[in-house]
Amino acid sequence: MPTPETLSIGVIQLQNTGTVAGNLQKAETLIRDAVSKGARIVVSPELIEHPYFCQQEDPKWFLTANEVGEGEGFSFFERLSKELGVVLSYSFFEKANQSYFNSLAIFDGDRGCHGIYRKSHIPDGPNYEEKFYFTPGDTGLRVFDTSQGKIGVGVCWDQWFPEVARDLALQGAECILFPSAIGSEPSEPGMDSRSRWQKVMQGHAVANVIPVAASNRLGREDGPGGGIEFYGSSFIADSSGELVYALGRDDPGYIVAHFDREQLAIDRANWGFLRDRRPELYRRLVSPARKR
Repeated sequence: MPTPETLSIGVIQLQNTGTVAGNLQKAETLIRDAVSKGARIVVSPELIEHPYFCQQEDPKWFLTANEVGEGEGFSFFERLSKELGVVLSYSFFEKANQSYFNSLAIFDGDRGCHGIYRKSHIPDGPNYEEKFYFTPGDTGLRVFDTSQGKIGVGVCWDQWFPEVARDLALQGAECILFPSAIGSEPSEPGMDSRSRWQKVMQGHAVANVIPVAASNRLGREDGPGGGIEFYGSSFIADSSGELVYALGRDDPGYIVAHFDREQLAIDRANWGFLRDRRPELYRRLVSPARKR
């Protein structure tokens, strides 16, 4: 079993069952399996309770959003985290007054909910119509100081931006978790982004000397143009960017990886990427894109 000096990360992936209860039941089975193999942190896919409703603009889905602390999913993850004594991530559709967010809660056993992160980067494209539903997050990028270490988080589209991973690393994150919902592009049937999706996060792991774990949906879900075929392929990359474990395109399942926290800290310091930064040269990174 892992010790306090071990960073033990589990990832699950599953297909939408069509019901909230069915999705949570599947998730519980996989989470328990991952914990039985030593996982102390487990990340689940984006918006796990429902089908990926963002394929089209349909106002009825606003009725499914819940405030923080409410809803079946929130109570489920809170209960399971306490029972198992592990850290669980929960991606959900949040209502806050008159705003709606794509949010992520972090539960930590008897410590309860550490708070939420609201997805910062909101995509907008055919079958990924998220700007209709979600306001860009206002929490800022967050690292949660949990019983299992400092955990940085992002949600799906956030994972494509190197600035996100670097910011989380500078905040002291020991690993980064990315719940995801990504697959085919019905408007571009020849496109398969799986390799790019994995490689960009592997790059984050290399550049920050930090493990990265991504949990994706799988299976076909109906929508315009034939819907999306979510390609699964959830993975855990080590601090050198290597895929230490990865799931396939078609099967639900779980993976678990264990890392020596002390060795990770030594490696980060040894490579010197954070030491040798030159922030004074990076002003363009915080300016709107324009000709210079």
